[in-house]
Amino acid sequence: MLGRRGFRGRTGGKHDELRWGRSLIIAALMMGLVLIASVVMIHHINHTERERCFDQLYREAIDIADYIEQRVASDREELELLSAVVARSDNLAAPELWQLINSFEQVGMMSDIALLLPDDTMIHGSGIKRNVKGRLSFAHEAALGAHISGRDVSVLNPEQYVLRHFVPVVRDGRTVAMLYGLVLLQELPYDLKVTPYGGKGALYIIEGDTGNFLLDRWHPQLANIWQIGTRKVAPGYDVEQFKVGLTRGDTDYFIFISRTIGEYLYFHYRPMHINQWRLAISVPESVVFASSIYIEQVLNIFLAVEMVCFALYLIWLLWDVRKVTAEKQKRLETIQNIHEIEQFLFNAHERKENLYAAIERMGDILSAERINFWMLDSGVNHNYRWARAQQAVECDDAASLPPVKLLQNFAQGADLYETYDPEEIAAVWPDAAVNSLIVVPVRNVIEGQLSGILALSNVTPDALNIPLLKALSFSFGMFCHNVKNRNDLQEQGERDRLTGMYNRNRYERDLPELFAQHQGGLTCIYIDVNGLRELNNTKGHDLGDVMLRTVAHSINSYFPGPYQYRVGGDEFVLFVPGTDEYKLMRCSQELSAHLLEYDYHISVGIEAESSVQSIAHLIKAAEHKMYAQKREFYRDRRREMHVA
Repeated sequence: MLGRRGFRGRTGGKHDELRWGRSLIIAALMMGLVLIASVVMIHHINHTERERCFDQLYREAIDIADYIEQRVASDREELELLSAVVARSDNLAAPELWQLINSFEQVGMMSDIALLLPDDTMIHGSGIKRNVKGRLSFAHEAALGAHISGRDVSVLNPEQYVLRHFVPVVRDGRTVAMLYGLVLLQELPYDLKVTPYGGKGALYIIEGDTGNFLLDRWHPQLANIWQIGTRKVAPGYDVEQFKVGLTRGDTDYFIFISRTIGEYLYFHYRPMHINQWRLAISVPESVVFASSIYIEQVLNIFLAVEMVCFALYLIWLLWDVRKVTAEKQKRLETIQNIHEIEQFLFNAHERKENLYAAIERMGDILSAERINFWMLDSGVNHNYRWARAQQAVECDDAASLPPVKLLQNFAQGADLYETYDPEEIAAVWPDAAVNSLIVVPVRNVIEGQLSGILALSNVTPDALNIPLLKALSFSFGMFCHNVKNRNDLQEQGERDRLTGMYNRNRYERDLPELFAQHQGGLTCIYIDVNGLRELNNTKGHDLGDVMLRTVAHSINSYFPGPYQYRVGGDEFVLFVPGTDEYKLMRCSQELSAHLLEYDYHISVGIEAESSVQSIAHLIKAAEHKMYAQKREFYRDRRREMHVA
């Protein structure tokens, strides 16, 4: 008997050693999986941040290019109006004429205005003539018609780089002079008040055929991009290919090391519809990966804590090897399952298929025939349902609403509902048709409010069901918090901070929906604030902001509705379903009269169509009407100045 007991003791020791060895292997595998998952996650985050940077550079480059092209078009329109006035003057050096011309200085991007005559003399200032033969050629510039010159040095100050915006002065079908606006390139960064990448990026304008910088916010002096010198580039990028692409007018990216800051610059370039101009934006790598660096640091701390926990766990295994049982192994598997579900829920707010995968994984590990997850999002209910041998789906029928009694119960602070009585279930959830039910609330992990309900139906009794369900409710609470944050960020990204109206991003996103819903009748109202640029230049941007807020508030009062957008610095676009143009014209007149009390002037274009064939055509028609009113306003303003 003693021998038999001794034999059993040795056998038990071998089994304990096997369990201990398996536990060590499992712990090591878990450590390896966490390390691999962390490395993969960091790589994925870096890749995501890099793609997000490229995406943002691309979008901002388009917006900035459009903005600059609009500024240039506006300058040309002003010059053409002034050219028509100059053409009617017999004496191009008359003081009265130059008093009018000088009133156009500091309009748009132009710092000065001058005339180039057929004898290659220039008139500027108060009618002063200057011989510019050899520097400027009337015959050359007149042959090109209305155009913008390449980068050149100023006639008056050879240390200044300039652009000349020419338009012909035509009298009796003959070009008698070339009127041009002078753009000082050293002052261009201050005229173009754009801040790419939240003010952390640099903006460039480059002549594609010469490589000359017209605007360079990174280097102190304007130079030539090909004379800056060679730079070390990132793997996969080629300098010669970059030169060819920039010259040819491609839209692409380039990554190289900056000598100024000693780190990679992410450089995006694209062509503009002005001469051979190329617009480019760059942003340092430290800005691109600011979020991922922080996340990586947090992950490293998390890994260190996990390593310490694993080490403590191994020490405990050495001390408690004889107490390792199948139940502990099952709990370890439960932890792994929770971790896997958390991984699915980590980015499920961006990828809904991960939410379905998490619910299906819950169905695999919990002893239930059906799982329901109701998410309460700003009063809108989403019901995600899984049944055994089926895939998780989202239900949108009337029966998918959460049980009212359960909502009331959890709203009062309850943290669990469990019953195996079919009659009680029928009273709480009449449409369920189940015989057992375990339900836990899902609360926002930060704010604590009820964000959802997680329910198991037809449950096989298991001691781990309730603890596991409560643990998973925390993960689903984090998911609900991430969804709310994402929706809040999206809402912020669609609002103009100054006026509270929707911004251009939301405007472009809503256009297809507006066209689809209101083809049977839609009115576009295009509003431009006159004098904003002059107010900003003379009295400061604070008063300009007050003007814009006042105009936006007044627009909302006279044209209330969901489709209000600020699409530019001083431009607003409204959409009103229907075609009551008479009523809207009356509201427009009342709005204009109201704003005159503040000495604010607006130009309004209204276009109504009972059968909308193209929303772009509808907007363009309203915009043309607005510009016609705007030209009339400035024509009257100039006439008043001329009379004065």
